[in-house]
Amino acid sequence: MPGPKDIDGSAGVPTFYGKELRWQREQAGLTQQQLVEGSFYGFSHLSEIERGERRMPSDLAEHVDAVLKTDGFFSRRCEDVRNARRRGHAWYYEKALEAEKRADTIEVWSPNVLPGLLQTRAYAEAIVRATHPMETTDEVAVKVNARLERAVLFEADHKKPMYWVVVHESLVRLPILPKTQMAEQLELVAELALRPRIVTQILPWNAGPHPFMMGPAMIMTFPDAPPMVYTESLHSGDTIDEAALVKEYRRSYDLLRAAALPPEASLAMIQATAEDFRNGEHRD
Repeated sequence: MPGPKDIDGSAGVPTFYGKELRWQREQAGLTQQQLVEGSFYGFSHLSEIERGERRMPSDLAEHVDAVLKTDGFFSRRCEDVRNARRRGHAWYYEKALEAEKRADTIEVWSPNVLPGLLQTRAYAEAIVRATHPMETTDEVAVKVNARLERAVLFEADHKKPMYWVVVHESLVRLPILPKTQMAEQLELVAELALRPRIVTQILPWNAGPHPFMMGPAMIMTFPDAPPMVYTESLHSGDTIDEAALVKEYRRSYDLLRAAALPPEASLAMIQATAEDFRNGEHRD
């Protein structure tokens, strides 16, 4: 049986931290299961931390330090890993950022801007500059790069999540970028919509009242944890895991999905509008 895959500790703070954790554990002659015994976490959680895919909770770090006798090393480095993972993202998005990496399904309603996972660099930069007008070019670049890096979830070697998004028709029609760049943005959305794990729907402008008129939301389900909802406004966000509230959000999202155009019709609208932008035929 082959040994565990080597970890590139130079890839970033989380992988450096994870590689050191695995080295210390193996030096102590412990399996992952043995190391987590007495904590509230399973060995699979520890495995993801060692691979740099998950952040070490502070209570688990304290447990690991005690078992491995590492004099508080992992407890002290928790904040470094946390900051590295959050770099470029708002502090209030941290929990949702961690969650989307291990979600089975992600369902999004986006009435104001195209979701970050679907954005081109030009679109992301325009949104960041509009919402953070006082930031420097370098600060904007950090935020844009962090947003674009999240799209790794859609790469072929990832088997999940199933991503379902409903956007308002205005996001397809209104040119917030020059026409060529709008065409590129819509072409990206159309290309992603053709992939097996991604479903895109458009809520038409004349759909009338619907259950989600108060703002955006993202609903996530997990293989080993209860579902969670993330909601956001201009400079704040909130995660919700209370079962009754999550159930209400799911009901509202199902009704919203029913009011939207079918995926095939939505894709046709996106493709046609992209072509109009590309040919300079779109009317502002």
